[in-house]
Amino acid sequence: MKRIFLLIAVAIGLAAASAEAQQQPVRYNKQPYNYNNNTPGQLRFGIRAGVNFSDWDGETMQSVQDLVDMADGYATQEMRTGFHAGGYVTIPVTPGFEIEPGLQYSQKGMVLRGKLPVEEVDFLNANVTLTNKSEYLDLPVLAKVYVGEGFHFFAGPQVSYLLSNKVSAEAGALGFKALNQEWDMKSGFSEFDAAVTGGVGYKFANGFNISAGYDYGLNPIDSKGNFETYNRVIKASVGLTF
Repeated sequence: MKRIFLLIAVAIGLAAASAEAQQQPVRYNKQPYNYNNNTPGQLRFGIRAGVNFSDWDGETMQSVQDLVDMADGYATQEMRTGFHAGGYVTIPVTPGFEIEPGLQYSQKGMVLRGKLPVEEVDFLNANVTLTNKSEYLDLPVLAKVYVGEGFHFFAGPQVSYLLSNKVSAEAGALGFKALNQEWDMKSGFSEFDAAVTGGVGYKFANGFNISAGYDYGLNPIDSKGNFETYNRVIKASVGLTF
């Protein structure tokens, strides 16, 4: 009989302890994850997006620049403003060192602007703008080295596939557009582009990260290689590692 009462008392005690535990709020470990000391081989996925400032460089563009200089301010060569967006996989190798392959859509190209070189008709604001709009799918493979709490350098190769390439022409005067046309020019451009990319960034403990980088094209964008012209892109990005 005493054993029965003892068992009942134990059961009541366990039930009371279980009820009290359920009433207590669950306490999660709020300690931020240390991204500088990921477990080697542990994959982490992320997304990234940002702005592009792109241009062309090379012998052909030097000739263009010479014409711009001769135009005495009536023609200018400018960067095309675009954007990039995509995802990546972070592969920790050792504490403070990661490999990061990614895949992203990226807008590149360049802009030429000009106006009539006649001061007497400046009031007309007659101008023309030519824009090369290149759309690429970039595949960078970055090596990241951390040199502080979240601060890191990155560099690596990048292969790009040309999705489309168009040239637009806009002309107008007095605020009115007289011309606004676009042509498909993909056939004259190389489908693949190779580059080296690098930059600096900072990754916060919650996975949010910011970075600034530069893409340096290695092969001519002309499909026949007759024109020594290469892609150059400055990038500023924000991302999130899950």
